[in-house]
Amino acid sequence: MDFCTGLSYTAAMERLDGGSAVPERLRGGIVALGNFDGFHKGHQAVVGRAVSRGRSEGRPVLVATFDPHPVRFFRPETAPFRLTTLDQRERMFAAAGADAMLVFRFDGGLASLSAKQFVSERLLRLIGVAGVVTGEDFTFGRGRCGNVEVLKQLGLEHGFSVDSVAPVEADGTPVSSSLIREALQTGHCEDATRLLTRPFAIEGVVEHGDKRGRTIGYPTANLSLGNYLRPRFGIYAVRGRLRDGHVLAGAANLGIRPTFDPAKELLEPYFFDFSGDLYEQTIEVELISFLRPEAKFDSIDALKAQMDSDCAEARMRLG
Repeated sequence: MDFCTGLSYTAAMERLDGGSAVPERLRGGIVALGNFDGFHKGHQAVVGRAVSRGRSEGRPVLVATFDPHPVRFFRPETAPFRLTTLDQRERMFAAAGADAMLVFRFDGGLASLSAKQFVSERLLRLIGVAGVVTGEDFTFGRGRCGNVEVLKQLGLEHGFSVDSVAPVEADGTPVSSSLIREALQTGHCEDATRLLTRPFAIEGVVEHGDKRGRTIGYPTANLSLGNYLRPRFGIYAVRGRLRDGHVLAGAANLGIRPTFDPAKELLEPYFFDFSGDLYEQTIEVELISFLRPEAKFDSIDALKAQMDSDCAEARMRLG
């Protein structure tokens, strides 16, 4: 399967609060359960199994995810590491065929639930689950006391089915969010794309900046990196996706702009052959290929000459 986050996609699904009872029409459903950050090949296999079961049994399909990520709750000082926002995941879950996204708010209350309490209070009482599909390595409950075997035993006791999906491998290695993060942090965009089945993409609202780019002929659309993982800082060939469906080719600086003060983490794409106003618009920028590391230049002329070269290289790689 190939999932694009696609801003132009209209998600025909609901986003539900995992701490409240689901609507009656969605009870008795099949729930794909996991973090699903990145929604890579392995995640797609889990949700695909849930959708297949739901369709064959005439049941609704819900994809349950956690926000914030449990790591962020237990270790709030951890550097940003997210691969997808909830909005991006919602669009991808919808494209995969799910009927609803269920967001479990990961807070002290959820963290304190035992495996049995999570099943009885969340899966049974609030969702009325008929079946659960998850990855073989999924853990849950206070102190990670629950695993797939515990879940299957509780399913037998309470009358719901449990399917576990084996890891999906690429070149003999299980696909994981950690593997994708490593690829991005070392500038190997193409490897991340292969594991994700789409380019890694940063979505955000275009901010007003200091407008230095337009003075040298390279106006950029500035995006905050927010809670996203920081890929290797440098220059990238990129594609931008607008809400109206337009796809723009470009080159972008991702990093702190060492030539300018003050240093500020930004993604700054320059889109070729585009002259519209993107301020305050939500766009999504896909990292297609890493061109070079960031560098500090002694003059604006030297910077502009390098940008000319970068854009020529980006056009070639995108072409």
